[in-house]
Amino acid sequence: MVKIIGALNMTLDGICDHTAGIPDKELHQHYAELLGQGDAILYGRTTYQLMEFWRTVLENPSEEKSMNDFAIAIDKIHKIVFSHTLKNVDWKSATLARSDLRDEVLELKKQSGKDILVGSRSLIIQLLKLNLIDEFQLCIYPMVEGKGLPFFEEINDRIIFKLVKTKTFNSGALLLYYQPKNQ
Repeated sequence: MVKIIGALNMTLDGICDHTAGIPDKELHQHYAELLGQGDAILYGRTTYQLMEFWRTVLENPSEEKSMNDFAIAIDKIHKIVFSHTLKNVDWKSATLARSDLRDEVLELKKQSGKDILVGSRSLIIQLLKLNLIDEFQLCIYPMVEGKGLPFFEEINDRIIFKLVKTKTFNSGALLLYYQPKNQ
């Protein structure tokens, strides 16, 4: 069965805004590899539109190889976009979700293949509430942002996780791999 993996970056003060953080070569490489291990990534409208930035890197490559590699990886992976306002998407590897989040994810979990990644805060929160996250990969940047979108503000019930693995980056960023305790 396919696993649903929620992957998100945040700062020490819990801010998960995609403009917060300090990505570097090593982190870009890690996420390019992660994207290569998935069949699809789920995005909400806001995150999808932010990630369209990487299309510009494909058109005008960076001097930084790791950014170009990430742009290639994000371009290749199938993106399923959940939106109430978008009527279409023009990224060749993207489609709009055909059903609501719960039904779409339950259908994806039945399929064979690689894991499904979730890269939007709002979708991760909804899937946590529905008990549909099989693994949670939380990358914590060693910084305080001081402002922005807090990750867990919409979680009102206790969810207990077990730590299954860690990875430390040279920048001091820490990647924590968690599974919900009920699994």
